[in-house]
Amino acid sequence: MEDTYIDSLDPEKLLQCPYDKNHQIRACRFPYHLIKCRKNHPDVANKLATCPFNARHQVPRAEISHHISSCDDKSCIEQDVVNQTRNLGQETLAESTWQCPPCDEDWDKDLWEQTSTPFVWGTANFCSNNSPANNIVMEHKSNLASGMRVPKSLPYVLPWKNNGNAQ
Repeated sequence: MEDTYIDSLDPEKLLQCPYDKNHQIRACRFPYHLIKCRKNHPDVANKLATCPFNARHQVPRAEISHHISSCDDKSCIEQDVVNQTRNLGQETLAESTWQCPPCDEDWDKDLWEQTSTPFVWGTANFCSNNSPANNIVMEHKSNLASGMRVPKSLPYVLPWKNNGNAQ
């Protein structure tokens, strides 16, 4: 049993395609091949059913109920379901002990206590408090070399703009 399990996990193992018996596919590529070959052989695909426990199992429709009752992958799925229901029961019993941390912030109060004017991009800031620099205009700093300026428009016309010309 253990050798069969290890053998089924080998990505280089060759598997026979259920749609074309001449196709021998490596296990790591088998799911991709099944999709491609199912499209190429719709007549065979209509005669086969996919196992609900392992999509790699393509079984004749007449034998699917027998396969479902005896599929090796069924036990893995059933064990997962049992484990999930056990864990679900344990999780509902555990209550959270998390508490909200105390909050010392009051944003409304901070807003009313704020004495400086809000920052607005592209406007000159004036100092409004009673500092010595009361009437000095704060100038924008630029990283451009002297004699250079920022362009006032884009260097090209956008394709969806037609400058008012009707086409």
